[in-house]
Amino acid sequence: MQAASLKGKTALVTGSTSGIGLGIARSLAGQGSDILLNGFGDAQEIAALQTDMAREFGVKVLYHNADMSKSAEIASMMHYAADKFGMVDVLVNNAGIQYVANIEDFPVEKWDAILAINLTSAFHTTRLALPAMKAKNWGRIINIASAHGLVASAQKSAYVAAKHGLVGFTKVTALETAHSGITCNAICPGWVLTPLVQKQVEARAKQNGVTIDKAKHDLLLEKQPSGEFVTPEELGALAVFMCSAAANQVRGVAWNMDGGWVAQ
Repeated sequence: MQAASLKGKTALVTGSTSGIGLGIARSLAGQGSDILLNGFGDAQEIAALQTDMAREFGVKVLYHNADMSKSAEIASMMHYAADKFGMVDVLVNNAGIQYVANIEDFPVEKWDAILAINLTSAFHTTRLALPAMKAKNWGRIINIASAHGLVASAQKSAYVAAKHGLVGFTKVTALETAHSGITCNAICPGWVLTPLVQKQVEARAKQNGVTIDKAKHDLLLEKQPSGEFVTPEELGALAVFMCSAAANQVRGVAWNMDGGWVAQ
């Protein structure tokens, strides 16, 4: 793939101040795309992140703090992107939260928040990005689902429901844009050592009275035959491929990168 294949384009990556989103944002910046970051975190750290990325990749890096559970704030972010960059050429819906409990014990407010951030936010960003993409007859929409968008695990009802929904939404978006230069696909990662997963590892270590390394090992081997975490850099490389001309006819897929999880 040629360097700077996304030069002159803008990518919005939700939930990109750390973890998978940041890895994907960095990969897209490495291809020359200007970046709009989104997510929570310390303001000074985010400002430093912007400066460092802009210097490293020679692109513009801006930030919007939209709460992805609130449609009005999402609309504000999309208007900001249009004002600063003209449009969003590459939309990566990555923002996500998790909560674990049995269905009968699952707090209603947690269910609502997970569905809002992990699924409904992608509807809002997509509906607002599509008109400009259609006018330009080019766009890439990449939804970060999960292995849990393809298979289920106990105690993750809201997350599994949202991620399955995101895979379905991906397919509909792909069909509605099939006769255009816009593609929509989902990436379904297995275990990635993000801050979200790190919390699960720490909780597991405490609950079972084992070391962090032992908890990581056990977590992986329950689901992921490779015994290795997927990295944000690997996911970023897949996102770059999906943005390339080589992926023009990759439409509506749910591409699992999961160390063999769903092959079992």
